[in-house]
This record gives sequence, C-alpha cells and structure tokens, in this order.
Amino acid sequence: MQSERKIICEVTVIGPDRKGIVASVTNYIFENQGNIEKIDQNVVRGLFGMQLEASFNGIDKDGFTRGLKRLCRSLGMDVKVHFDEPDRLKNMAILVSKEPHCLEAILKAKASGELIVNIPLIVGTESTLKPLASRYNIPFYHVNHKDQAGAEARILRLLERYNVDFIVLARYMRILTPNFVWRYPNRIINIHPSLLPAFPGAYAYLQAHERGTQIIGCTAHFVTEELDAGPIIWQEAFRIRNGESLESIKRRGQSLEAKALLKAIKLYIEGRLEVYWGKVHIKGNRSRIKDVGSNKARQGQQHAGE
Repeated sequence: MQSERKIICEVTVIGPDRKGIVASVTNYIFENQGNIEKIDQNVVRGLFGMQLEASFNGIDKDGFTRGLKRLCRSLGMDVKVHFDEPDRLKNMAILVSKEPHCLEAILKAKASGELIVNIPLIVGTESTLKPLASRYNIPFYHVNHKDQAGAEARILRLLERYNVDFIVLARYMRILTPNFVWRYPNRIINIHPSLLPAFPGAYAYLQAHERGTQIIGCTAHFVTEELDAGPIIWQEAFRIRNGESLESIKRRGQSLEAKALLKAIKLYIEGRLEVYWGKVHIKGNRSRIKDVGSNKARQGQQHAGE
C-alpha cells in the first residue's frame, strides 16, 4: 500500500570491490522515485561496503526489496534492506559472552519500564547466561565462535529473522569483522571498560591499574571496523583510591559499565543520537518516543513467529 508519510529505507551493500556498484544501486533508487539522504562507502582489503539512506513519499516495500536483491545478486553483492517504522518499538538484539552485570541491568530496566524497547533475542558465545535470559522469557541462542565467519553468518540470519533494528554488545568478548559491522552502521553499541581513547582492547582495567591511573571509567560507543575507536556516546568515571586493588577497581567499574550502557541505549531508542564527522551529537528529547512508549510498554515481549 502507498503511504503519504515519508518512508525511510536503509540499504547496505557488501561484497567484492568492483566498478559500477554505486551507480547501479543509486540509479535503481532514483528509478523508484527515491531520494538519497545519506551515503557512505568504504573498501578494506578488497571488501566493498556501502550504506545509504533513501526517502520515499510512497513505495511498494516488498517489490522494491525484491528488485534490489535481484540487482545485487547480478552484481555479485549481498544487500540488506531495512525500512524505518517510527510507530513501533525498536527491536534490540543483545550479544553476550559470560559476564552478567550489563545484561542483568538491561533486562531489569526493560522489565521495570525504564527501557521502552523490544528484546526479541539474546545471542551468546557460550551458554553461561542462558538461565538469565530464560528468567525473562527471552529466546537465547548459543552460537559457537570457533569459526568466526560461520558464527557471524548465523548471527546475521537471526538478526534478519527477528527484524532487529540495532544491536547491543553487553560485554561481548569478540571482535566483529567489517563484513558484520558495515551491515549495521551506527547501530551497534558497545561498552568498553576504559575512558576511550585510553586503553583500548582487552584487559583495560589491568592496563589502567599497572599505569597508576588515578581516574578510570568506561565508555559506551558505536562500533566501527577499527577496534574501540567508534564514536563515543556516553562515559562514566570514578577516582581510584590510594592502594586500591585491581579486583576492587573491576567491581566498581562494572557498576558504571551498566550505567553508561543503559544511558546510551536510552538515548538511541529516543532517537537523540546523530553521528557526523566521526562524532556523536545528542539532540533534545523527543515527545513522540514517550507517546509510543505509553501505548506499547505494557505489551508483552514480541517474538518472531508468535
């Protein structure tokens, strides 16, 4: 059906670098009376990635998607098409490993109504946190990561199945490849246990402790293909006590990790985050989100296939 409301479509194209991809995709959008609002492209080690946002005054979503997929198959490219639906709650996927503090904080906030969002699935590198997901009646998928490419392929299929809008890495101890990250530009939120850009990578608390850092904290940021270098959304910090042990620092830091991650999620689902020139800008609050939340917050967890 045609709609008078402006429709936003996000298109991600990934595959081997070759000539003509940008022209072919953009021409297809123009032929369907679309207007390109944003476009970004990159090539890393022969892998091409393009993300664009197009607007339409009215469109046959299924027909447009089928046609674009046919075009991209002919170009040897993989394509993801996602239509923004402002009148429904966003679907948030959570990726975890074994540390429970961030996941527990998110699920408690969701249950109390502090977070107005759907959580249709949780994906874990192991099954440690499956009982926590079961307590909140959220499907949990254990994805073996011995083969990183295979693991990411399965996760991407799950995200597509559950129509996921954005992803939260709640102490997910794996590095995502560009092939994965480019499919969700500025839609993957990570929490890192340091005040970035200091102490990126693993063992951030240990590095800070060994260097005698006096102020330590954590950073919620968008994920890019460059490790722990994505645009910063929110940071929290505390001062190290004289002679404080590494274990004490970790305990205090974990509390702030949950706090910073929740703040970043709230800002995202309220539509208050804009990224340009590699920096996050926080806009004023939007009343529309409150209206959506009041209508939907009491609806039960929405699962695919229900």
